[in-house]
Amino acid sequence: MDVGLRQLVIDAWSWLNYKPVLAEAGRPGSRAFPELAASWLPPHEVRRLAAYKVLAAYDNNQAGQIAAAGGDEAAVERRELGDAANLVDTALAYLLGAEQKIVVEGAEHAEEEAPPAGAMEAAAAQDRLRMWAGKELLSFRMQQAERSAVLLGDGVMVVAWDPKRQRPTLRVEDPGFFFPQWDDEEDDDFPSRVHLAWELPEDPAAGVKARVRRVTYELGPIDGGGGRVYPWDPGRPSNVTCYLTDAEWLLEDISRGQTLDHLPMNKASFRVRPDGTELNRLDLMIDFVPVVHLANTIPPAGEHWGRPALARVLQGLDELAATDSDGSAASATTGTPIIGLAGARLPVDRVTGRPEKLKVEAGAVWQLGESGRMDALDTSGQLAELRARVEHLLDRIAANSGVTAAGLGTLDASKVPSGYALKLALGPLDALVAMMRLAREHKYRVLLKMVQRLYQAGQGEGWAAGESFPARLSWAPHTPTDRAAVLEEVVTGFGAGVLSLETAVAMLTEAGYPIKDAAQEVDRIRAAAEQSALEGMQPEEAGAGGEAGVEQEEPGAPGAGEGGGGAFGFVAPRGR
Repeated sequence: MDVGLRQLVIDAWSWLNYKPVLAEAGRPGSRAFPELAASWLPPHEVRRLAAYKVLAAYDNNQAGQIAAAGGDEAAVERRELGDAANLVDTALAYLLGAEQKIVVEGAEHAEEEAPPAGAMEAAAAQDRLRMWAGKELLSFRMQQAERSAVLLGDGVMVVAWDPKRQRPTLRVEDPGFFFPQWDDEEDDDFPSRVHLAWELPEDPAAGVKARVRRVTYELGPIDGGGGRVYPWDPGRPSNVTCYLTDAEWLLEDISRGQTLDHLPMNKASFRVRPDGTELNRLDLMIDFVPVVHLANTIPPAGEHWGRPALARVLQGLDELAATDSDGSAASATTGTPIIGLAGARLPVDRVTGRPEKLKVEAGAVWQLGESGRMDALDTSGQLAELRARVEHLLDRIAANSGVTAAGLGTLDASKVPSGYALKLALGPLDALVAMMRLAREHKYRVLLKMVQRLYQAGQGEGWAAGESFPARLSWAPHTPTDRAAVLEEVVTGFGAGVLSLETAVAMLTEAGYPIKDAAQEVDRIRAAAEQSALEGMQPEEAGAGGEAGVEQEEPGAPGAGEGGGGAFGFVAPRGR
């Protein structure tokens, strides 16, 4: 849209349009973004990369420096006290919860006396995936990728088969290096070509010139027109494979207009693996691109990039920094006030003969004449107003970001009349976390599917041919749970027969009770209940029951219902 002589841009990063510095992105001579003037960068990626740099500046208390580079010289004195980083870290903590578990559908039935078909295999796959997650430090890698996603809006993870370790490796990449090539006719979520590219600085001491490195994953027909049967899709030949190319170019060899997707291949220098294999269209023997892009939020239709946690509150953070700066100045005049003296006898410097400057300090004594007077400038009122404005801005930022004052810990507990009121106050945070987790749900399923298929392609131990098991990531509750209330609800519902034992144990697990294996816990509860019921029988009843194979007492019998044995007050039959 043309508005006068200016252009109104509405895109995934238009929340940054209010900053004049963004208009400099990509221009030669830019003080804020000199690296974005590189000739190899695609023009449509400049705004995204500029947004990443601005967000990183806020995270490191350098937003004032970015503004100063754009011409606002006074902004360099702005006080930034870590509010942006605190908001990002808080949102990240609620997103991740206390822990994450890999869950394979059907594995929970493996411990039953008559497990359904596929349950044992699902449980074995779950164990192998959890073992892989431990070796590859999945929780640690998730922290890296997810903080990037929450701060910048996007995170990137790459998996690759390591022949030496005999397992897939997991690597986290900077989203500023991520350049997917989307095709309108292809799957929007999973592009068929992905570049990871960045500049390597020159090293005059070593005689190394500035270079560009580009790692490319690309799906294409198998060379020679042949077909291939992949172990995860037996019986269905495929003519598609993924090629890996890892090359470098000297910056001086790249002409204007030769952007990332059109670098001159005749000037490329290809990397070589330790075994001597040149990484020039190396066939990875898989039919997918092993790169997963995590979006922080659910993108609008036709869009691919996520929205960072700070996007809608950047102006509020600017206001907060300005208010903190004003408060600092006001506190200086409040702590050491400006004083006006009339009729004072000022001490004289013996060398110069001029009156000395008076200092406001403890123990100072000033002699005043009969008509002398001292007036102090009181700025405490302004300081109090500034402090109130800081609290107002913090509440506004917390509300508009969705983290809420209760989530940030700035809510006064004395103002919360009940637990129900607190739950209502946390409502926006619950919605925010649910949306963020939903945006990642499918991506982590795909990541775990890639891990299984790389194991199959690399002929990893225990991974036979066949369709990948449906695995997902299970998140812990993001807010503290009233465990006592959940336990009471479970006992009441189970005792009334409206909840199964499996459901009851699952509710306790979700509430944070230390239950390692739900199926084993169910078996232990049943065994304890049966033992308690037998101890409550008469000897002849116990013998008859044992001979007849009775596992549950009749209603009203000793040990049944309330007051009986077992964790929940009565004996549940096996297989329920």
